[in-house]
Amino acid sequence: MPTLHARLERAGLSLPKVPESIGSYVPAVSVSAGRLVFISGQTPMKDGAPIATGRVGHQVDMETAQACARQCALQGLAALEQEIGDLERLRRVVKLEGFVACDESFTQQPQVINGASDLFEELLGESGRHARAAVGVSSLPLGVPVEIAFTFVVD
Repeated sequence: MPTLHARLERAGLSLPKVPESIGSYVPAVSVSAGRLVFISGQTPMKDGAPIATGRVGHQVDMETAQACARQCALQGLAALEQEIGDLERLRRVVKLEGFVACDESFTQQPQVINGASDLFEELLGESGRHARAAVGVSSLPLGVPVEIAFTFVVD
């Protein structure tokens, strides 16, 4: 089976640089003898700036919001690699906690976070399927439309 980096490349993707923390936190924490890794909430960034800002359903359309979720997933993998050193140690995506900036009338948060979920399933098959929350919020850091935190199991 091809490596995760090879599968990313085949999909025309690459892992971005892990964005610098914009608060008092670290990008990742390993627990349970290093087998469980929690990744801090990732916002969709490129070259140090948000790839989109605004609320989904108003300033941000569904396609852009899903692309933001996909970027968050790539950044989550980059933070995982930075924490564990080798993505081939990844065994399962356990959980995503997705937040979507929107107003109270927007109800398609699950479809937005599918941008990340679908990427994990595409790259990892069954081990990319995970538990998940998709929650609407009034605002997110830097005005981004999506933020996602991740939990992974590694060996």
